Amino acid sequence: MRSVRGMRIASAIVAGGLVLGAAACGEAPEDDKNAGGTGGKKFSACMVTDVGGIDDKSFNTSAWKGLQEAQKENDSIDIKNVQSKAEADYEVNLTGFVNQKCDFILAVGGLMSDATKKIATANPNQQFGIVDADPGVDNIYPMQFDTAQAAFQAGYLAAGMSKSGKVGTYGGLPIPPVTIFMDGFADGVAYYNKAKSKNVQVLGWDKATQKGSFTNDFVKQDEGKKVSDALVAQGADIIMPVAGGAGLGTTAAAQASNGKYSVVWVDVDGCESTPNCPALITTVVKNIPDAVKEAVLKAAGGEKLQAKPGFVGTLSNNGVSIAPYHDFDSKVPADLKAEVDKIKADISAGTITVTSKAQPTK
Repeated sequence: MRSVRGMRIASAIVAGGLVLGAAACGEAPEDDKNAGGTGGKKFSACMVTDVGGIDDKSFNTSAWKGLQEAQKENDSIDIKNVQSKAEADYEVNLTGFVNQKCDFILAVGGLMSDATKKIATANPNQQFGIVDADPGVDNIYPMQFDTAQAAFQAGYLAAGMSKSGKVGTYGGLPIPPVTIFMDGFADGVAYYNKAKSKNVQVLGWDKATQKGSFTNDFVKQDEGKKVSDALVAQGADIIMPVAGGAGLGTTAAAQASNGKYSVVWVDVDGCESTPNCPALITTVVKNIPDAVKEAVLKAAGGEKLQAKPGFVGTLSNNGVSIAPYHDFDSKVPADLKAEVDKIKADISAGTITVTSKAQPTK
């Protein structure tokens, strides 16, 4: 995917679909009606973005890709989206799609949970879906991801690759879709230490106290760079930002550091979504497109989507994963690659149990 490295990256990438935005009004829905075939009633799947927008190269983009892929597979599906400019737009945009009689309404991001619950409760015959939340309402199909499992692999990998014996992580805000990554990462390092009788330190996060380093922002790259600079100054040579676009400050600085430190990215393979692939060891991936695609295809096929258990992405169902090593492929020792692969098998088999207070429950 080298051709996409130099792409212009939107500043509003979000981690877990969560970002803070200035007040503004929602935009008009955008239709995507390239479906072949005519006649008969179309099944309408309508998506409300979080404030990161459709081109965030991360969370919202991934959900929209799922709708597009569902449409490609079933040309009787029409898709459209409306973009939220501020949290105040959520209820307005969701209600707009209810009034348009959309068959399936998708909300993107944990910050939309309360608004989606309110509108779904008021419209019990309307089918909703939501990514990264479970409002606990019968007509909302939740799609959540146990990213702690894949982050555990990434933590083990980082510990094995660190030359300084110190690795770091930081978040955008101390909220579950962020801290779940940090918990898994810290536990993966701890597992490496136990297996190898090492003492690799994790800077920026203490799982026991749930305290750590945060930018309090998901957009400002200078804030991300500021936090990671502090971690590097303390000796960290591998950093995992869980802070959306703010993390691009870290990836750019890592690439400019001539190998002084490197990065583990999150959500979408960073070699496809950032210009800094040479600095990225891997990415802790959420497979949002497949989860959304499957939900829409089932709904379009007449299946009643069950709020319980909903969908929880894990390593065993490929809902979460770590991305290929790309430029680091020749740098990661073969035995370490094998150990990381075995961890996936052991977690999937239940031999290793990964825990986080932020984990979704089935």
